[in-house]
Amino acid sequence: MVESLMYLAASRHDLVFAVCMCARYQASPTKKHLEALKRVFRYLRGTINWGLWYLKDTAMALTAYADADHAGCQDTQRSTAGSDQFLKDKLVSWSSKK
Repeated sequence: MVESLMYLAASRHDLVFAVCMCARYQASPTKKHLEALKRVFRYLRGTINWGLWYLKDTAMALTAYADADHAGCQDTQRSTAGSDQFLKDKLVSWSSKK
């Protein structure tokens, strides 16, 4: 189930946090983790008709933001980097990597 949600999270940015939290516990899930997954699927069912709407406009601007913490993990000295890309004021792409 989590794999399906991870696939959806690529285009549904509102799912990312919940799906990533559920994915952390896949090695040894409990009943409460299954309930959390069911809650995400209920949310999906309730928001199935949501989408991004772009009005015809000549002032479409692509804006990107990026940030990194450069060896921010105290244990491994690994960095975390992230970026967001907006088309006008709508988030169209994002990334985050440890």
